[in-house]
Amino acid sequence: MRIFDTHCHLALLYEDPVSQIRAIDEAKREGVVAIANIATNLYDFFTCYKNTKNVPNVFHTVGLSPSEVINPIKDWEEKIEEALTYPNVIGVGEIGLDYFHKYGDRNSQIEFFIRQLEIADKFNKPVVLHNRQAGSDMLDILKSKVPSSGGVLHCFSEDTDFAFKIIDLGLYISFAGNLTFRNAKNLHDVARAVPIENILIETDSPFLTPHAYRGKRNKPVFILETFRYLAQLKGIPEEELATILFENSLKAYKIKSYEIS
Repeated sequence: MRIFDTHCHLALLYEDPVSQIRAIDEAKREGVVAIANIATNLYDFFTCYKNTKNVPNVFHTVGLSPSEVINPIKDWEEKIEEALTYPNVIGVGEIGLDYFHKYGDRNSQIEFFIRQLEIADKFNKPVVLHNRQAGSDMLDILKSKVPSSGGVLHCFSEDTDFAFKIIDLGLYISFAGNLTFRNAKNLHDVARAVPIENILIETDSPFLTPHAYRGKRNKPVFILETFRYLAQLKGIPEEELATILFENSLKAYKIKSYEIS
């Protein structure tokens, strides 16, 4: 059985490279054989990429989250484009809209988001999308700006209707540890309704720790709790589900099977 943690933040989980490698190795021992390390800013991308670029089955995305719209570093577009030429950099993200935290103003967030969608399309890379209380604007933008390589809406938090609209755009939806929360009935409904071929799983570590580990910082190995919970919701045997989800992950990130050791 092979599991792919399609979204974690190694740089936010641990600052030092030794602890980052230990977290990767711990997960691999339990069957989490591949990890997508997602950047929210360029400092974290470049430092964590340097630490882990030679670790097998660790992939990276580069991008600026909505929190960076207030004060992006100089020449950020050129730096993203440079990073997209590096080995094992597989996408642009995490990018999107966040009206809960009110980073900058709405128009600035939208402009920031659209520019990174355009970069992804230019480099034929999938996107990793962040949406918090901005679903209507996100859908409107993606209808005309979704990159040709597609991508994934991570940490899905909307309803079933929204999920199918995202899927119709050629994107995947990803469930994090909050799927295991007992009061997350809306997410349970979405998980049951959406075809398994359109679903990924993630930790979003160090955030959104699954219910069984509440009170602890999330880490890649904890994705097994989300995986098992999804298997119960879908009524799919774990071995079968693992195979489907792993193939979904490779397709979403345009990774060839031979690139996984």
